[in-house]
Amino acid sequence: MGKLIRGDINEEFAWSGYVEAGDFVFLSFCVGNVGKSVEEQINGAFDDMEGRLKQTGLTLDDVVKIDVLFRDAWNIPVLEKVIKNRFKNGYPARKTIETNFAHAGGPDGLEVQIDGIAYKGKSLS
Repeated sequence: MGKLIRGDINEEFAWSGYVEAGDFVFLSFCVGNVGKSVEEQINGAFDDMEGRLKQTGLTLDDVVKIDVLFRDAWNIPVLEKVIKNRFKNGYPARKTIETNFAHAGGPDGLEVQIDGIAYKGKSLS
């Protein structure tokens, strides 16, 4: 049985930035560029995700599923634009929901958070 590997741990808020479990890497709370435009925050979240993936030897190309949390779901077209630019070898499965964030930036701060699942096994294609 494989060992779980936890990384990018935040002791203050009690979460792991990623957890490796078997052939999968689970990524949580990817955010970036808080307080800037929605497009900049989406790119910042994917930059954060890329940084965590790099720690496990993976890239965005290995992401198979993302869950996107928006303060305003009407920003989905901005997300789609960014995904088309960032994911060159196929798109991940996706779920998008709208939520209020409990974040220090308040209503002018965090607009988007992205969680993901990456596959580190051999390609099935």
